[in-house]
Amino acid sequence: MQYFAILVVLVYVNSELLLPFFLKRKIYLPYGVLITTVAVVATQLYCNYLAQCGCSLMKCLSDYLWQTLVPIVFFSFIWMLYRYLEKQDEIALIKKENTLMELQYLKSQINPHVLFNNLNTIYSYAVDKPDQVPELILKLSDNLKHVLYESNGHKVSLKKELEYIGNYIDFQRIRTENIKEINYTANGEFEQYTIAPLLLITLIENAFKHSATKSEITININVNQGILDCKCTNMIGIAKEKDRHIPIGLENLKKRLSLLYNNKHQLTLKSEERFVAHLKLDLR
Repeated sequence: MQYFAILVVLVYVNSELLLPFFLKRKIYLPYGVLITTVAVVATQLYCNYLAQCGCSLMKCLSDYLWQTLVPIVFFSFIWMLYRYLEKQDEIALIKKENTLMELQYLKSQINPHVLFNNLNTIYSYAVDKPDQVPELILKLSDNLKHVLYESNGHKVSLKKELEYIGNYIDFQRIRTENIKEINYTANGEFEQYTIAPLLLITLIENAFKHSATKSEITININVNQGILDCKCTNMIGIAKEKDRHIPIGLENLKKRLSLLYNNKHQLTLKSEERFVAHLKLDLR
């Protein structure tokens, strides 16, 4: 019991004082020398003053020193393991916070752009075709509700997201009437799946923004067994042919996909006579 009490004191002092002091400052060699010296002194204290076994110095060290060092080394390992796990939790928390901040930043770049386009459409029709304005305002109201309230979570209903996209395309049909031909289809199992908000709208906006006048835009969205397949095709405008770099909206989309659907998505972008954006996303 006396020897056990000495070990308890040594382990406590080592865990509470020595390890935090020396390891924080990365002073490893002095720590090793000190803890070995403490173990030798504790062994001699037990042999000569408590047990009074009358053993020689070498006999005491050979019989008790390893029994003193093993608990110290074992609990030192446990202490370092717990500190390592705590550090990993802190790193994971910081990465999560950074991810959420980046996602909020990327979403903030999308939302004002969508609102700006819709308001421009309503303004133009308030002058030329005022009878269509009430329907447009209702669609805009639904879209604002989706952006401001329903898209604040990590995931939203795929059905709601497609309703938002449908409203956006309806705006574009009116705005580009007699200018562009829009072919839009959405088929599959929508009710049972969720998706990160405002992902697909980037592909669709890009098709309208960078398409030629008097051209055709094709948008197909299909969901089969949890795999979403979205393909947007548009003719590249003459003014855009000199500028072949990927638009900033698609760069943002790539970042969001890597954060939210790492190893669960495939995005291909082809820019020739037609620009084709093809996204496959695992929603399961």
